[in-house]
Amino acid sequence: MLVFCTASRRLRARDRWIGWSEEQRRRRLPRVVNNCRFLLLPHKTFPNPGSRALRLTLGRFSAGWQARYGHPVVLVETFVNPEQFCGTVYTANNWQELDETGGFGRVRRDFHVQHHKPKRLFARELCRNARRSLQADTLKPVLAGIEARTRPRSPHRPAQIRSLVEHLKRLPDYRKRLGIDPLWTLITLGLLAHLCGAPRGQKGWALFAKGLSQTQRRALGIRRQAGGYPTPGASTFRRLMAHINADALETIFLQVQEQIRGPAPAQELIVLDGKEPRHGGGHSVLRALTVPGQHYLGSAIVDTQTQTARELVLEHGADFLLSVKDNQPPLRTRIEKPVAAPPADFPPSPGPPDAGRQA
Repeated sequence: MLVFCTASRRLRARDRWIGWSEEQRRRRLPRVVNNCRFLLLPHKTFPNPGSRALRLTLGRFSAGWQARYGHPVVLVETFVNPEQFCGTVYTANNWQELDETGGFGRVRRDFHVQHHKPKRLFARELCRNARRSLQADTLKPVLAGIEARTRPRSPHRPAQIRSLVEHLKRLPDYRKRLGIDPLWTLITLGLLAHLCGAPRGQKGWALFAKGLSQTQRRALGIRRQAGGYPTPGASTFRRLMAHINADALETIFLQVQEQIRGPAPAQELIVLDGKEPRHGGGHSVLRALTVPGQHYLGSAIVDTQTQTARELVLEHGADFLLSVKDNQPPLRTRIEKPVAAPPADFPPSPGPPDAGRQA
């Protein structure tokens, strides 16, 4: 009988062996499982039942986990008590012994005590280059599903958060009465969510805020209540989006950027990039940046490219060329069916027959 459970949250020897970062460990730990129980019944019916049972189980384990929990696993770990067992079954099954644990046991969720009985730590890859996949910058598509569902977490320390808050305290508050969450707190929360890759929108920000520690919440300036430092909900961020002074906020961002990076180099090129938000109300956001320095210069809300083309063509009789990139596959497929691609990109037009003689 074999029992598997979620992997240990932190193991110094395992994490060093895999080579992943702290953030990678947090997001990719579900790809690792722990063999917490291995029971051999006393009646042996064939030679080497332990190694054989382990080999057969691990051969089908990832597929079974995929069918049950919706994602595969690539690595297994286990602990062996050296006072009772030698770990021979795992060694015979090509498990690698990493190191001994520190001899601590968990008493409560966040509290451990030392029992001075370290255990031997074994691990094994279930597929080729499993460790390389776990430490890669980007997971393969077959492994990336659960990482995308992991809630983003802010790694910023309280001192860094307070520094951001001090810059944003210059923003004028649109509210007549100050509530639990100061304006600079809400803006800093949105900025941290953007830096951590949290989903955009009021619900995404509210969910991100719930993942902050009490220390981080206190650094943000949230006022303490009976149960600690409560985080704002989606409705609070919705009101913020409706009333915030965007021009004043952009001015602060530009001032902070110049304070940190200095003024934008005058010799760099300026590029414009337009994006149409999914719920933008028929408008696009036009942003100006410098290259290659990537200095932010400003942004503005403009009409969409489609609306601009419609007015130019229908109202003014002009021609307008719309580009369709690979990030719009359905639209590009529909266009390619009735409109064949030219044999060459803008071939040069031939000159008059006697052009060479006149020259």
